[in-house]
Amino acid sequence: MKKRIISAIVAAVIAIPLIFLGGYFFAAFACVLAALAYKEIVDLKESHHKFPMLMTFLGFLVMIILVLSNNVDASIYKGITYQTITLILLALLLPTIFYGKNKYNTSDAFYLIGVVLLLGIVFNTFIVLRNRGLELFLYLLIVPMVTDIFAMLGGKYLGSNKMCPKLSPHKTWEGSICGLLGGSIIGIIFYCIFVGTFSVRIILVTFILSIIGQMGDLVMSKIKRENEIKDFSNIMPGHGGILDRLDSVIFVFLTYMFLLII
Repeated sequence: MKKRIISAIVAAVIAIPLIFLGGYFFAAFACVLAALAYKEIVDLKESHHKFPMLMTFLGFLVMIILVLSNNVDASIYKGITYQTITLILLALLLPTIFYGKNKYNTSDAFYLIGVVLLLGIVFNTFIVLRNRGLELFLYLLIVPMVTDIFAMLGGKYLGSNKMCPKLSPHKTWEGSICGLLGGSIIGIIFYCIFVGTFSVRIILVTFILSIIGQMGDLVMSKIKRENEIKDFSNIMPGHGGILDRLDSVIFVFLTYMFLLII
């Protein structure tokens, strides 16, 4: 427990000032997080062959380009450019003709493309929404984090019906409902005080974000089960890796970006 508390404090000391500073400082922070998350997925043993060093580097390079591309506020409506996506496809698919089947094949290439697109878009979204406003960014962090806390407490004190025992044996339906209610209520209150006005839309959006955040947590648990690991890494002792800490947050940010343009 002591190790867990210390690593959480260290992470907070690093992250909080950079989130509040925003701009280039936060963009650099997002790139570091993306790099660490990239390593965690590339290091998975069961999902793919071991990538050649050159392809690992190319994947990392085009991911960072995606993270930093078109990340001003207006890009919420313009989206990622075709040029950036084309660069990713060409850089990671064309080299398959120079490698043997067991070195880097098309299945590996499509896996790497998926990783690059997921992480590149996620951390690009972090930057875009931080540039849109600190209060909005904090709202999107609060919803999944508070949901997780209430889900854990609800599961501990009220939980009896397992939700997905094969993926996450400690998650219960009772905990999930507590998480949904707690995360949504606190998220809505924060939004109405600091971000915008109360409306039926923000109630629905916050409920959806809380639900999707919990589903995202289960998706990451499935990846870990398929690879027979407990945590993606041990960069935060007691907490696991970057993807362990950002599992639900990732899906909340992606979902909000989708909801924002419909």
